[in-house]
Amino acid sequence: MGDKWSVLVIVELANGPRRFRQLQRAIDGISQRMLTLTVRRLERDGLVLRTAYPTVPAQVDYRLTETGASLTHLVKALADWSLAHRTAISQARQAYDSDHPDNEIR
Repeated sequence: MGDKWSVLVIVELANGPRRFRQLQRAIDGISQRMLTLTVRRLERDGLVLRTAYPTVPAQVDYRLTETGASLTHLVKALADWSLAHRTAISQARQAYDSDHPDNEIR
């Protein structure tokens, strides 16, 4: 649970069950492959439950487990903090990049 995609998936699933495409549309910039890897990791960690329905075409939805749901207040606090401080973080990055023009971290 250590990357931004996991945080964003948990925040989205806190609003209720979602199908894969709903998650993908809701999370700006995430690729199909990254979303697949992220929900698999979260499922493996016991935070997300994947339910496949025997329909044609197959329907799959994702929802938070009880453990995942217990994490949402912490993840929401982190998301709120990052929104509140995004201007300061952006300014710090710009200043750092100006002071370190050969920096490869971007």
